Parts: sequence; structure tokens; C-alpha cells
Amino acid sequence: MEDRTYEVLIIGGGISGGTLLYDLALHSDVQSMCLIEKYDHLDPLNSNAHSNSQTLHCGDIETNYNREKAEHVRGGADMMLQFVNNGSGDQTLKRNYGKMLLGVGEEEVAFVKDRFSSISDLYPTLREINATEVADIEPNVALVNGKQRDDEIFGLYNPEGWAIDYGRMTDNCVAQAQGAKDKTVDVKLSTEAIKITRTEDGFEVKVKHGDTLHCKFLVVSAGTYSLHLAQTMGKGKHFSVLPVSGSFYFAPEVLNGKVYTVQNPKLPFAAIHGDPDMTKPNTTRFGPTALMLPVLERFNAKTALGFMESFHFTKGTATTLFHLMKDKDIREFIYENIGYEIPIHGKKTFLKQVLKIVPSMQLDDLDFADHTTGVRPQLIDEEKGELLMGAAKFSEGDGVIFNMTPSPGATSAFANAAEDLVTITEYLGRTIDQISFKAIFAVSP
Repeated sequence: MEDRTYEVLIIGGGISGGTLLYDLALHSDVQSMCLIEKYDHLDPLNSNAHSNSQTLHCGDIETNYNREKAEHVRGGADMMLQFVNNGSGDQTLKRNYGKMLLGVGEEEVAFVKDRFSSISDLYPTLREINATEVADIEPNVALVNGKQRDDEIFGLYNPEGWAIDYGRMTDNCVAQAQGAKDKTVDVKLSTEAIKITRTEDGFEVKVKHGDTLHCKFLVVSAGTYSLHLAQTMGKGKHFSVLPVSGSFYFAPEVLNGKVYTVQNPKLPFAAIHGDPDMTKPNTTRFGPTALMLPVLERFNAKTALGFMESFHFTKGTATTLFHLMKDKDIREFIYENIGYEIPIHGKKTFLKQVLKIVPSMQLDDLDFADHTTGVRPQLIDEEKGELLMGAAKFSEGDGVIFNMTPSPGATSAFANAAEDLVTITEYLGRTIDQISFKAIFAVSP
């Protein structure tokens, strides 16, 4: 058994952990670091291309972002692109797809036009498109049997849209980190953290069937597991996790780019959208659904125990769930998404959502994308009795950071990593290589 001390230990081998390891190894003078992952390979869950929509979210077509949030998201997305272009050495990590926000019906059309007025100055390549222009870009969205669809439609279109393979990007970041000269950069797979203890000099992390690791600074980026690990240390006790799983349906190649629809502002989840799949040629993926499940990993019943340890049925959680269910829109949304998982029935009901995007879609064109899913840990604040929207992070300046729910997902990984990089180096008395960082990301951390 090995007993090892590092300056920084990262728990979680997804995009969040991988980008931070890269930043520490390549853009700071931190000398020793380690990343551990409980599975035998990196990016096993949400960062894997099969578990997300592969979208680089910029805030231009996501209607649930106000102007301030859109501007913030755009900055994180730009860092991701800068890394691919300047730091990855692998341009195949990204693929250019135009992206469209589609408004269907008089009310949504008016909304889309107002949306453009409020954010257009943030996105120089974003433009308004009428029904004829929609047909030129996405004929299967605007036309049925060669004629304009009956609904009134209007859109926003940005030719500078990108898909990112976040799983392969994780591998890229970790490989580069391991190649850093004159540093100790360890990556331990099949290494599950089971107990964290604060020590006089930092933290002790006991791992299952293996080492006892020590560190001066600890970062937990373990997705749905982060809250449980935080609570074992007495942090975030008034939060409960509400895992939301998203599934997809496959269809033939009916879209040239990404097509998003107007989101219901009451719902903390993106409306169903259509996306080309980077990893599955000649295929369009529709989704995701949003199904609340009592597990931390989809298709892994053993993780129900972890859910029970991280979900507390208190007055606060009961109040939150009651308020969610008493709202007609949210209640119907929950029932619909349960229905999408039912064989035969689910496919028929899901088709109704897809028809909003591709009005000529047929039932036989859709196939449930088995095991193509991720789980997003939404948090309930038990004291306030409300569901938290957006990112969730515990960082109190005491040598440990818990990252739970990045917003808007993997897009923000480098932005979050930069924030953590600053926190870590300040705490350890280390410095950031501002020149090398800016050479890659075109901004300072």
C-alpha cells in the first residue's frame, strides 16, 4: 500500500477534473498533483460524447439565459475553442455545425425577434432568418413535401456553431498534463475515494482497495457524487441531490446543424433539440428528455444507495417537490418525460416534440438511443425550499473545492478550471504562468 502526499489531489476523471489537471500542470508552478477516477478509464459518465449533446453553448440560442448569463457563457465557450485551436494539437475535437433557434407560432416568433434585439450585439455572426431562409439552411425544418409548413416560423442562425467531443478532450488534457516536464503528475484509474479526512497539513483520502493519499489542497469534481463526499466532511448539509437523467432518440440525417427551440421559462431544462452526432455519422440525435431518477448513475441500480445518502426527505425538500408538482406546466413536463421511457408509447409521444422541429418526421424514423444518457445533479436547498438553477460549487477558502453542477455543462469546464486554478495557487502560495495561459486561452485566469 502506498502512502503519498501531493500538493493537489483531484477526485473525478471527467472534463472538469481533466481541464484543471491540465491547467495546474501546464500553467502553474504547482509541482505535484494527482487525479483519481473510480472507473478504469477517463470520461466514463457525463463527459463522454454518448452522454451529452456535444454542444458548445454560447448563449446565443439558449433562451433560458438572460443577457448577463449569455455573456458569461460566451466567455467560457471561447476558452474552450481557444484551447482546441491553440493548445490541443487536435482539430478533430471540434466540428463546425451552424446552429439555429427556431420559433414556431405567433408567440414564439415574437419572442425570438425580441431575443435577437436584446443579445445581437454580443454575437456578430448571429442573424435573423425568415421561413424562406430557414428552408435554405434546414429544408426539413421549414418544408413538408416541398412546401412551406403550415406553422408560422422564424429563427436566429449562427453559422459559427460548434460541437465538441468532451470525452476525447478530457483524454487530451490529461495526456498533456502527464507530459509536463519536471513535475509529478499521477493519474490513478480504478481508484474510488471512500473517505476524506481533514488533517493538520491538508487532507487524507482513503481509496477503496488501495492507497491512502494525502494532499494540501483537494478538489472534488465527481458529478453526482460530489455532494455526498462534501457532506461526509460536514459541508452542504442543507442540500439534497435530485438526479435528472436525459435520454435521446436517434433519427436519420435530417438536419445539417443544431436546431434548438424556445424553452419554457418555468423549466430548468433545455427544450428538446436536434443535433448531428459527431460520433455517429449520418445520424441526428433528438433530446434530451429529463427524467428524475433515484440513482446517481443511469443503468446502475447500485448507485441508489448513494442517492439515499444524498437526498434527505425534510420539510425543505418536501416543500420544493410540492411547489414543483403543483405547477401545471412542470407537472405535465414530468409526466411527459416519464412517458418517453415507456416502450412504444414513449416513441409516439416523443414524436410530437420532434415534429415541432421536423414536421415530416415519421414514427419509424425514431429509435431510442439505448445507453446514450447522462445524469445531471440538480440541488435542492432545504433551508430555502427551492430547486437551485445553474452551477453549484462549495469553495470556502479552506483548501477544498467541491464542484457539483457546472452550468451550462462541459462548455464551462475551462472557465471553472481557471477559477479553481486561481483559488488553489493563492492558497498554496504558488503562481500562475500568465504568459503561457494567455497564449492558449487569449484571456487571463
